[in-house]
Amino acid sequence: MLHNRFLGAALASLMMLAGVLAATPAAALQCVPFARAESGVEIRGNAKTWWSQAAGTYERGEEPRKGAVMAFAGTRGMPLGHVAVVKKIVNDREILIDHANWSPINGRRGQIERNVRVIDVSSAGDWSMVRVWYAPIGDLGLRANPVQGFIYAGSHSMPGQDNFDEPVWTKNDWKPGNGLQLVAASLAN
Repeated sequence: MLHNRFLGAALASLMMLAGVLAATPAAALQCVPFARAESGVEIRGNAKTWWSQAAGTYERGEEPRKGAVMAFAGTRGMPLGHVAVVKKIVNDREILIDHANWSPINGRRGQIERNVRVIDVSSAGDWSMVRVWYAPIGDLGLRANPVQGFIYAGSHSMPGQDNFDEPVWTKNDWKPGNGLQLVAASLAN
């Protein structure tokens, strides 16, 4: 009799644990490891610190270039900042980016979004303020986001030097996304 009670309690505990585990979402992919893997820019730490960390190591500027990291400033609504990788220049006021952990998709944060529309809404046309596509509303987000600038991937030269390297994915048959499974798996640990 005591054995049956113990077995029943153990089974109930296992069922409750299984329910909790099933309800817990998988680890979300953050923007920093995604941008690092996609661009080859080897900077660590919160996204809001990437711009200052890049000084003296990577070329930086106000002009979007394919493969560059777009460094968003920290704000009240986005205190840790954000980083994204420029995928395509559409025109002088519009680009497409790849990034992670921006829009909740199917109710889950930490998703990767590719070919995301970004519009320069700065009055000077200098990419200091942008609006970014936001999946839940199916349009550009309502809030304008401050941008610190662009970190030019693969370029360990300083401004004024003429040796801009190609983005990392153009070399050695590397394709964007390679290794992201390992990054995502490491977040679960």
